[in-house]
Amino acid sequence: MFFKTFLLLFTQFVIAAELKPATYFEIHGLHVRDFTLSVDGQEFYTTMESIGKDASQIIKLKKTPTGWSEPEIASFSGQFKDLEPFLHPNGLQLFFASNRNLEQSAATEQFDIWMVERTTSNDDWGKPIKLNEHINTPDANEFYPSVSNNGNLYFTASKNNGLGKEDIYVSRLIDGQYSQAEILPETVNTATYEFNTYISPDEKILLFSSFGRQDGMGGGDLYLSHRVNDEWQQAQNLGDQINSKQLDYCPFYDAKAQTLYWTSARSQLKSMDDQPKNYQQWLKLYTTGENGLSKIYSTKISLAQ
Repeated sequence: MFFKTFLLLFTQFVIAAELKPATYFEIHGLHVRDFTLSVDGQEFYTTMESIGKDASQIIKLKKTPTGWSEPEIASFSGQFKDLEPFLHPNGLQLFFASNRNLEQSAATEQFDIWMVERTTSNDDWGKPIKLNEHINTPDANEFYPSVSNNGNLYFTASKNNGLGKEDIYVSRLIDGQYSQAEILPETVNTATYEFNTYISPDEKILLFSSFGRQDGMGGGDLYLSHRVNDEWQQAQNLGDQINSKQLDYCPFYDAKAQTLYWTSARSQLKSMDDQPKNYQQWLKLYTTGENGLSKIYSTKISLAQ
């Protein structure tokens, strides 16, 4: 089956308080989720995922004189279920979640956080390394890594001693080693689901998804918390100009360009049944636009406090 890849690059402006979310990247017929962009804007990584979500691979695209390159499978991916890539701000480390075993010889039923390294941004990635037991545990899934300038790692885990069904944790990099992970406070985590966090390089902005809150709009919304005097402030819903009735998740923020990227499975198909349509008309609706498949969206927005 042939899937045509579309890259939609655009310039957007915030007019008054109105935001203009638009599709940034999609692959027809597949889910596309997760987004991480290098600081110099020369490469980004994302995840392509099967319709049934039983297979996923990390793909990369590089900037060329005419736009973005064609997608290709990242050198460390392509065999196991890999997803949720995140580039360290230095561009020399990339973290991701995978269901591979320690020997990288077979898949497991559990997800852990892994890392690859390179010497320069022009080099190939080295062999994946599984992070230590202060992050990866035998009785829980660890997902969605995000790293600040100083190497502190924020991630999602479903632990028995957590506040909710899924929570956000941080493991601090001390003398080159990751310390015991700590759960973030109740200004961030709740008794429901908190997951897929983005931490800014300076550790002052935290973006994440949450499902089940009273101010939620649907299948999961994006929330924002600022760190003030070393304390995370009460997280706020980013509102209905960004969040939809479906799942909105996997945020990434480019502060220099003041651009928010995120994944959304939003759909407008229910609003399209106002009158009968033929096969070709419905086929177009099913395969383009907001059709319920996860895609990467972006909008211009300032998240500064």
